[in-house]
Amino acid sequence: MAIADKAGFIIRETLVKSVPHVPELRLHLADEAMALWQKTEDELGEISLPPPFWAFAWAGGQALARYILDTPTLVNGKTVLDFACGSGLVGIAAMMAGGRSCTCVDIDDFAIEATRLNAALNEVTVATTRDDLTAGAPPQTDVLFCGDVFYDRPMATKILAFLDLALESGTDVLVGDPGRSYLPKHRLDHLATYEVPVVGALEDMDVKRSSVYRLRATSDPE
Repeated sequence: MAIADKAGFIIRETLVKSVPHVPELRLHLADEAMALWQKTEDELGEISLPPPFWAFAWAGGQALARYILDTPTLVNGKTVLDFACGSGLVGIAAMMAGGRSCTCVDIDDFAIEATRLNAALNEVTVATTRDDLTAGAPPQTDVLFCGDVFYDRPMATKILAFLDLALESGTDVLVGDPGRSYLPKHRLDHLATYEVPVVGALEDMDVKRSSVYRLRATSDPE
């Protein structure tokens, strides 16, 4: 049985906390990581439903948000796309840094609802969509951010093809990642590295070295 009141579920099952590496922002975050993971599966009654990625500030997203706030010229006055937004952390940071507009994208209904709640919590406005953008041409935007998306080979392949189309249209593509398995390292220009506190129960350590990169087009020299 699906949960009709997704906002109520998120508010009930999370705590409002400052983001460890981006304390300027507050999010609705899981207090007990594994407990919420199990509850999401049990209460929805669909074991195959995506886990609550929206309830955590993942390492790559924190790195991107930190870099955005420290480098506001990156987004100031520009249109932004926060791809696979999860909690909306990156898009919210972009709007706090002076972005003209931001669209947060995720195929999970709960992520979209969490993003809306988190944007209101931080007093910024973002647009949201749960469309699968990888199924077509990417929307026109100045800057596209994606964090923690290269953890699975099929997903990484699909997303990289989408990002290549975005690059071809003139979009600046930035990636935040702690070195996940399918990160296309040969296509990346390093911008910054941070030591990011994370949820030890979900990652393999309590602090992950996470970096921000700019994605190069396939035709660009290394």
